[in-house]
Amino acid sequence: MTVRVLIADDDATMRSALGDLLASEPGYEVIAVAADPESAIRLAGEHRPDVAIVDVKMPGGGGFRAAEGIRAASPDTAIVALSAWDDRESMRLMRTAGADSYLVKGAAPDDIFRTIAEVSGGAPAT
Repeated sequence: MTVRVLIADDDATMRSALGDLLASEPGYEVIAVAADPESAIRLAGEHRPDVAIVDVKMPGGGGFRAAEGIRAASPDTAIVALSAWDDRESMRLMRTAGADSYLVKGAAPDDIFRTIAEVSGGAPAT
């Protein structure tokens, strides 16, 4: 099984770092990247990723808007909220919008892979 991932973050450096991390591990494929909520929603509808990693504080409605739209466009996509802060209110809002899990930016690679495995139903076959 290959876990197909959409990355949505307005920070190009973060998109690149996550993409490089996922590409370094067998069984993960970044199928789309987006810099804003509307692009993330459109790409989720087109590609139907297994997991969407969504920045909480993106401009244009933020992760809340992206999560709601992704959930509507691709109901089977698991959503992982990604934030620079470990903020309970943001976590609550993202859960309300449909996020399945939450990661703080700068999390260890093992934590990122573990979270993706948890929300996607298991680690990919290597």
